[in-house]
Formats: sequence, C-alpha cells, structure tokens
Amino acid sequence: MKYLKQFGIILAISCLGELLSLLLPLPVPASIYGIVILFVCLQSGLLKLASIRETSVFLIEIMPILFLPAAVGLLEAWDVLKPNLLPIAVITAVSTFVVMGAAGLVTQAVIRRGKKGGEDHV
Repeated sequence: MKYLKQFGIILAISCLGELLSLLLPLPVPASIYGIVILFVCLQSGLLKLASIRETSVFLIEIMPILFLPAAVGLLEAWDVLKPNLLPIAVITAVSTFVVMGAAGLVTQAVIRRGKKGGEDHV
C-alpha cells in the first residue's frame, strides 16, 4: 500500500504539471512543470523525501524500459530519418558531450560547495 500511495503522490504532481501546461500559454513541457513542482515541494518541506523515496528509486531503476516505445517509434520513422542520419548523428554526439560536460561541472560545483559548508548530505 505504501508504494501505491507514493506513486499516487508522484502521479498527482505530474497531473498538476499537465494542468499547468494546458492553462499557461508558455512553450514549457508538462514534465518540466511537474519536476519544478516536485522540487519546490521537496525544498519547501511540503513533501518529505521519505514519502516518495522507494517508488522514485523503482522508477529510476526501470527507466531504460520506459524508453522502448520511443525507440520503436524511431524505427517506424526510419524512412524520414535515413536521409538525415549524418546530421542527426553529429547533433546527438555533440549534444551528448555538452550535457555530460555541463553535468560534470555542476556536480563538481555542488561537491565543492558541500565541502566548503561542511555539510555531508546525500
């Protein structure tokens, strides 16, 4: 029952993100609204990490499986992708390295900040 409650909380926040996406005239995906809402709730203390921890870990563990439908969709669009394969591959490779570099820099900054403040939060 604990997992159902945790999943319900995550789903409610996701639905709230969908609602905001429909109501606000901004080009922001609903998933981004949901992540921001979840972040604000966790940071403000409205939602305790313990109240969604196990289900969140489970969802992260099965994340690769959740990408299978998108991969199948790419296979169905092969006729459209084939003529543009080289530019798509270059863009994918470059953006992957940029994201990895940015994530590494942010991670290093967070670690340095944590060491400077003497905090040991995980």
